[in-house]
Amino acid sequence: MRKKRKTLLGTAMVAILVCLMAMGRAEAFKQEDVDRLLKTNECRGCDLSGVRLLRTDLSRADLSGADLSEAVLTGATLWKANLYRANLHNVTLLAADLAEADMSGANMSKAYMDRANLEKAKLVTTNLTEAYMYSAVLYKTNLSGANLTGAELRNAFMFNTILAGAILSGASWTDGRVCAADSISVCK
Repeated sequence: MRKKRKTLLGTAMVAILVCLMAMGRAEAFKQEDVDRLLKTNECRGCDLSGVRLLRTDLSRADLSGADLSEAVLTGATLWKANLYRANLHNVTLLAADLAEADMSGANMSKAYMDRANLEKAKLVTTNLTEAYMYSAVLYKTNLSGANLTGAELRNAFMFNTILAGAILSGASWTDGRVCAADSISVCK
């Protein structure tokens, strides 16, 4: 009986350890992908999930289709970067420079972009559900068809921002009011 308990406990411990290791691998970036990006400024379709690249200059980088979910890119420069259809779910872009970057079709749900510069950026049909864009610069930013449901836009600088077909339901607008559920293109 004692031997059975030890065997059962050992099997349970191994199963838990295997599960924890598998979870870590599912969210971890591949170092070879990071090295490739830093060397060539290109990493299309790469797994960079959870990577920390603080104040890194990635100007004109091609990251189309890359997985940058949970990445921390605080203060990074992504000027004219190609992030087309990239996964940026829950990414931290605090004070990042994304001017003229193309993030069309990207998943940026729950992205943290406090004080980010998105001047002239292209976010056409981008998923920005519950994105935090407090005090972000959205000057001449193209948000056509983007989903901004529940996004935080208080104090964001919006001038000549293109919102054609953008879903603004429940978004906190630049002046602090919450957009009505049927808000499309204009916060009601």
